[in-house]
Amino acid sequence: MSTQGSPYTPGPPPRRGDHATKGRNSLRRASDTLECWMRRILMVVLVLGLPAAAVSAGLTAYEASMHTVRTQAAERHQVTARLTSTAGGGDWVKRPAPVRWTDLNGVVRTGTALVKPGTPKGSTVRVWVTHDGRVTDAPTSTLNAATSGWLVGGMAAFGVAAGSYAAWAGIRLVLDRRRYAQWDAEWGRVEPRWSARFRP
Repeated sequence: MSTQGSPYTPGPPPRRGDHATKGRNSLRRASDTLECWMRRILMVVLVLGLPAAAVSAGLTAYEASMHTVRTQAAERHQVTARLTSTAGGGDWVKRPAPVRWTDLNGVVRTGTALVKPGTPKGSTVRVWVTHDGRVTDAPTSTLNAATSGWLVGGMAAFGVAAGSYAAWAGIRLVLDRRRYAQWDAEWGRVEPRWSARFRP
């Protein structure tokens, strides 16, 4: 049987590994290779950097908040005070009213606390005070510290994701501009030859 017209090339089979060289994509540009490597690097940043940044920032915020919680808990305590006048107002919003209490040293203290409108004079209320007898807010709770940690950790994760996306968008923009410039330069040389060939 004649080998003329046969789809198979006569001769010994190609050596192992020769198909790798022949199989390389000749249309693959250097910018394509760079884009592929940058995509891999950014994926590594997302997989490793995102959780690391979120956990680190979240723990840092949580520890800072817990320090505030411990400091305020040590500086503030609750006392039972009595209203020296009836609280005014007719809605549900708490109103400031004068109160009086006696501290641990037997000293009579006075201040202003937020109470429900219409609370009569002589009623007892629990207020938070400092060691120097000043009325203040309740200390920050551990729930607030945990919430702060989660919030900061989520913001850090979002920042890493947004930064990676911005970097990828910037890389794609630069590479695309370079590709368009190369394409224009190559077709600028090819087009005159084609136009000359088909010119009547």
